Amino acid sequence: MRRAGRRGRQAQEGSPMENGVGQEPGAPEPPAAEGIPAPRPSRARPRLVFHTQLAHGSPTGRIEGFTNVKELYAKIAEVFSISPTEILFCTLNTHKVDMQKLLGGQIGLEDFIFAHVRGETKEVEVTKTEDALGLTITDNGAGYAFIKRIKEGSIINRIQTVCVGDSIEAINDHTIVGCRHYEVARMLRELPQAQPFTLRLVQPKK
Repeated sequence: MRRAGRRGRQAQEGSPMENGVGQEPGAPEPPAAEGIPAPRPSRARPRLVFHTQLAHGSPTGRIEGFTNVKELYAKIAEVFSISPTEILFCTLNTHKVDMQKLLGGQIGLEDFIFAHVRGETKEVEVTKTEDALGLTITDNGAGYAFIKRIKEGSIINRIQTVCVGDSIEAINDHTIVGCRHYEVARMLRELPQAQPFTLRLVQPKK
């Protein structure tokens, strides 16, 4: 397995992650054919196991054998008997909605994965009084776009019910589930000024 310091597992959709599946330690080697030296035993690849919890509180689970974000969510969902679509995003080593700790391209061998799941749904009406709303949007690689940053003094910053970590589920009743973050950003950018619009948001469970 290729190593890069303590970090060595890709976590982006479509990018392979080391799943730790290999020959089990102690497995017998096949007998060598007569007159042919036995092959040198290959190094067994360790099975990588990660610990996980639901961010709002749960027992600790163990997951392994995933190769991308969707498989990771499926493994977490299986441990906690929930649907993978309940998971909005994951943070590493903190249960808080901390965008600096957001699960990104890599998982370290000692990282603890916290899954933030769907909480309450809320609708807010926004009037676009200037070009920029003041939002930075990212997505979880599995169909949900959510708010990563809110610019201080911006239109959105003045709406107290909109928070970092909220998933954007619909714009004017048009569902955006399955859209990438840049598609959602474009839709918001193209909304006309001075005309109110509605955002349906899902906040992480507290």
